[in-house]
Amino acid sequence: MSLAHTAAEYMLSDALLPDRRGSRLKGLRLELPLDKIIKFVTVGFPLLLMSLAFAQEFSSGSPISCFSPSNFSVRQAAYVDNSCWDSLAHHKQDEAGQYQVKSLWPHKALPYSLLALAVAMYLPVLLWQYAAVPALSSDLLFIISELDKSYNRSIRLVQHMLKIRQKSSDPHVFWDELEKARKERYFEFALLERYLACKQRSHSLVATYLLRNSLLLLFTSATYLYLGHFHLDVFFQEEFNCSIKTGLLHAETHVPELITCRLTSLSVFQIVSLSSATIYTLLVPVIIYNLTRLCRWDKRLLSIYEMLPAFDLLSRKMLGCPINDLNVILLFLRANISELISFSWLSVLCVLKDTTTQKHNIDTVVDFMTLLAGLEPSKPKHLTQQVHDEHP
Repeated sequence: MSLAHTAAEYMLSDALLPDRRGSRLKGLRLELPLDKIIKFVTVGFPLLLMSLAFAQEFSSGSPISCFSPSNFSVRQAAYVDNSCWDSLAHHKQDEAGQYQVKSLWPHKALPYSLLALAVAMYLPVLLWQYAAVPALSSDLLFIISELDKSYNRSIRLVQHMLKIRQKSSDPHVFWDELEKARKERYFEFALLERYLACKQRSHSLVATYLLRNSLLLLFTSATYLYLGHFHLDVFFQEEFNCSIKTGLLHAETHVPELITCRLTSLSVFQIVSLSSATIYTLLVPVIIYNLTRLCRWDKRLLSIYEMLPAFDLLSRKMLGCPINDLNVILLFLRANISELISFSWLSVLCVLKDTTTQKHNIDTVVDFMTLLAGLEPSKPKHLTQQVHDEHP
């Protein structure tokens, strides 16, 4: 065995990827980084504001302070505070002398509305987890495994070609068999190719992904309506007139008709309202951008994996509508690029392929590794000329 042949064998052996059947890709990411950020903000931010509202209520005591008459005892003043907080209604006398009642319940419902908002924003996450994650994880496991195996099969194929070339006494026979194999597409792996083509005709993952983001936009719009209709109406009202002449106190003459109360938690209410409106306004373009990614292919990832023989069908179908399951899978392949060991190798080979002087002869990783192993990617010119000379 020649020294060049031994060096080529070592080079090809080092290019093989390790077997990963034991790990089963435990670190698989089943949420896109941008989706994870949106989840943390839409769910975590209302919970943070709810904690702020409860902390203010527990630290400052009663959220209102009523100006009870001076002849009221301490217990009577405490009763006024509790009664006015329970009713939480502003009584205003109109020109006809009738009292109009305006409810201030958004102040009382603030922490619970934030909790309801957090639960509503978590529903799209649950939808994704139960409707899409099981199928997506199995798809990713299979495709990542097959991509790495396709790369390994290409390297082993070059190893086999090198051995056959060394054993072959007639180079014409070797090159004729090699050209026949390429013409018959022996180097392509139909299983992965057909599976990817099948995913282009499937729309279950992309429908779930669109529904998830559409629900986020719907709940964000509902949040705007709630803040605009209920919070804006009581946003600047710090004081209100409370009536406690109900029940047994209705006939008491020493009890005034109205008692003025002040909302001590108004600043917290305003901060929560403004910050909620601001955060969810900033999230809308992020969610829309998340949806627009489904309208284009990840061409860089595709161009790198086009070096595998199994990806030529994908390049031919790339001009079709990208709104399908395959595009969603490609987004998650990009997010799980650390699990694709073959990606780094193919990236290097793509760079080397672009700098080689024989670009027209190199289409796949088989061609390039054949060249690195010391074989010509196509029949040498002197052999071709020799055939023409023998058969003029």
